[in-house]
Amino acid sequence: MSLIYVVHKHRSRQLHYDLRLERKGVLMSWAVPKQPSNSGLKRLAMRVENHALDYAKFEGEIPEGQYGAGIVEIWDKGTWLPESVKKDKIVFELHGKKLSGRFALIKLANSEKSWLFFKLKD
Repeated sequence: MSLIYVVHKHRSRQLHYDLRLERKGVLMSWAVPKQPSNSGLKRLAMRVENHALDYAKFEGEIPEGQYGAGIVEIWDKGTWLPESVKKDKIVFELHGKKLSGRFALIKLANSEKSWLFFKLKD
């Protein structure tokens, strides 16, 4: 079963990218400080609160004074297929316009929110 994913380019206090994967009726979310890569470069991904599924379609400006204030645009979107989902490691396929192939999210030891996000070698 394919599920939706989206990467939002978020120009807030600091430019970052929000990776969002549909799971159990919500979007699991990670803030990625640098642009995601299709080349295998490892990117830090900070786990943030889940978002409602409707947020996958959001583009626009979050007003000053609100959480996440700034410009949000869809950088990439498509479907994802989970291969393995564990509490500290998620392996999956992305089928998007910019990102495609097998990827992993691996939680860093001794951290509640820090993960690595990267493309796996084919």
